[in-house]
Amino acid sequence: MNEVTPDIRVVAALIEQQGRYLITQRQSTAVLAGLWEFPSGRVKTGETDEAALRRELKERVGVDVDVGGSTAHRTHRYDGYVVELVLYRAAIAPVQEPRPVGVADLRWVTPQELESYAFPPADQATANLLFGINRDASLSKPRHPKDSLAQVQRPLIH
Repeated sequence: MNEVTPDIRVVAALIEQQGRYLITQRQSTAVLAGLWEFPSGRVKTGETDEAALRRELKERVGVDVDVGGSTAHRTHRYDGYVVELVLYRAAIAPVQEPRPVGVADLRWVTPQELESYAFPPADQATANLLFGINRDASLSKPRHPKDSLAQVQRPLIH
């Protein structure tokens, strides 16, 4: 009997201001609780990536965003499900300040400071490749044949 593995499409925002990137911490009730990530969320059936990202940023950090182009696309197999993660550049609309509405906390960090935060595997491998982080060489290598980084545009560090 073949097991069907659910695929979950997740969109994330790469938001940069003055050389720092916005990251958020998962709530204690979330899957992979307490880990950090770029602000993100699931795409609902019939929803575009852009609409999902705008909705998720409003729900999680209380801001409206302008969604730019895709920066990275990664597929990662977790136990029991597969996450398709698409990272988009995004900008917070003027005169808004993110706040932890649907997340435990948020921080503005430099690419070097990202090494101090624990991310879920799919997010960590993407950050490693985007920013040249080498916390653990095994994190940037696919753990399963289906794990792949389909697209990465560098450099992100100015």
